[in-house]
Amino acid sequence: MASPRNVVLVTLDALRADHLSSYGYERDTSPFLDTLAEDGVRFSRAFSASSHTREAVPAILTGRYPDEAVDGKFHRDANTVAESLQRSEFATAGFHSNPFVSRAYGFNQGFDEFDDDLHLGKNKLLALAQRALDKLRNRHYARASEINDRSLAWLDSVDEPFFLWNHYMDPHGPYEPPAEYQREFHGEVVSDSAAQSLYQRAIDAPDSITDEERQRLIDLYDAEIRYTDDQLRAFFDELDQRELLDDTLVIVTADHGDAFDEHGYYEHPRYLHDELVHVPLVLSGPGLDSATVDASTSTLDVARTVLGAAGVSSEGLPGSDLRTIADTPAAYEDRVVFSQARGQDEDAHVRRFSARGRSATWFGEYDTTAGDLSLSGPGEEDDVAEALRDHIRERIEVGGGIGTTDEDDAVGDEIEDRLSALGYK
Repeated sequence: MASPRNVVLVTLDALRADHLSSYGYERDTSPFLDTLAEDGVRFSRAFSASSHTREAVPAILTGRYPDEAVDGKFHRDANTVAESLQRSEFATAGFHSNPFVSRAYGFNQGFDEFDDDLHLGKNKLLALAQRALDKLRNRHYARASEINDRSLAWLDSVDEPFFLWNHYMDPHGPYEPPAEYQREFHGEVVSDSAAQSLYQRAIDAPDSITDEERQRLIDLYDAEIRYTDDQLRAFFDELDQRELLDDTLVIVTADHGDAFDEHGYYEHPRYLHDELVHVPLVLSGPGLDSATVDASTSTLDVARTVLGAAGVSSEGLPGSDLRTIADTPAAYEDRVVFSQARGQDEDAHVRRFSARGRSATWFGEYDTTAGDLSLSGPGEEDDVAEALRDHIRERIEVGGGIGTTDEDDAVGDEIEDRLSALGYK
């Protein structure tokens, strides 16, 4: 198995697999990702470890289930791949603008360069001025083009082997794609204020959304995907110009998906339906033959793949190296992968689980107050249901964050502003 010199991890926020052309979508939302998937390895049945950023991204970065990756307040509670690679003399950098995985929650650990687009810890006057400017121009995350510019500037400053993590927020609500992409997918331009208002109403009052409004949300979402796809192409073109692609393993995936009323809700609340956890997963790099792998895979596999490619030990992590799965897919035909999500608000005592195998999908709920466990699935309990029951019992024994949750964590005004704009407040 070829060992690349560098590793690039690209994660896209709120990107569900079935809105990509290479995963069967009828719209041409992702021509570059389609090419990447055709030339590299596409995993058709990849599932996120959770349905929302606060649990999904930590699982990707640590390779551990969310109940071990973060504590009761969703602060990082396990070592990340960046820490392991930094100790192995890799240059490490992360570029994103999602407040939930910012330095405020401890995710800067292990990164030589960590740009979360926040101004915490910087000059107070500069931070206040930037916050006021962001509000004025309705800017609540860094566009993919900004992430590209910042990460490429860092790449030009390093000589040693590197690990780079880029996280693009653009597919996340409130869906405000550039005008030319709106015209392509919606036919007309929707103002930012109208897009924000519709998105927030869809979250707060999903029953009020008409069929026309639902289609408008989908159009804007698809337009954001196409914009992000173009920016991903631009990023790869820059890597190619720097002659890095022949010696770099690139992993592209998403932290979770987004819903459009398939189960009575929009956005990505803490359920585990396919719309929320079926995500794209593509590998590109040296030594990889073009392939489509249908075995069940998990975003937990990303960490083991990153570490394996870098020649760093991943002992103790529950996932598998995706390159090994691609080389021997038949050995993983019967694999079962698991997802989890902590409940919130009136469901704060509930822990949700799912298991996906070749034959079926099963869901489980564990009531931390009563100690009750219930399963639901397509019929009589089968091997997948049994695997889920065993998995939940194991997670209960492990403990971690499964029995506790406390979301009343004080964060700065800048983070509060971002979260409100993104529909979280």
